[in-house]
Amino acid sequence: MLKNQLRPAIVLTLLLCVITGVVYPGIVTGISQALFPHQANGSLVTVNGRVVGSALIGQAFTRPEYFHPRPSAAGNGYDPMASGGTNKGPTDRKLADTLIAGAVNDAIKTEGAVKGSIPADMVTSSASGLDPDISPANAFVQVARVAKTRGIDSARVRALVDQHVTGRQFGFFGEPRVNVLLLNIALDSM
Repeated sequence: MLKNQLRPAIVLTLLLCVITGVVYPGIVTGISQALFPHQANGSLVTVNGRVVGSALIGQAFTRPEYFHPRPSAAGNGYDPMASGGTNKGPTDRKLADTLIAGAVNDAIKTEGAVKGSIPADMVTSSASGLDPDISPANAFVQVARVAKTRGIDSARVRALVDQHVTGRQFGFFGEPRVNVLLLNIALDSM
């Protein structure tokens, strides 16, 4: 009796393991490689034949001649193995008094921003801590610093930011955004 129940259970388990662990992932991988090869391979960005990053994962740019990304709460900053937000809610005193207040003071000091006009994404990390994009408002606040540091007219840098603003997906999903890696690459090629 037990043999009659155990054998079908083992066969069915092995069959489902093969279907869900080999066949289905193989089909999905094949379709994605055929239809969307760039995205399926990580949306890697290359410059002069060398991979410099992914358009999907943020990177830490800290030098003054570059646009800076959102703050990251992922490990030591943009560590994909430690992805995650700060785990602090809007009523958490440490979030408001330490993290955000410190980021606001940094924005005032480095960008010359005026308190009250600093975009939220300039002082708060994203849920994953790996967001590659910033808001256009965040990018425009940084234009003066980047232009001054590089010795470029701020109107040219502002125009470059305008060229790199990506609108809402399908016209209504999400918010307009600027990919920091792609913007900095374009800035270097000016």
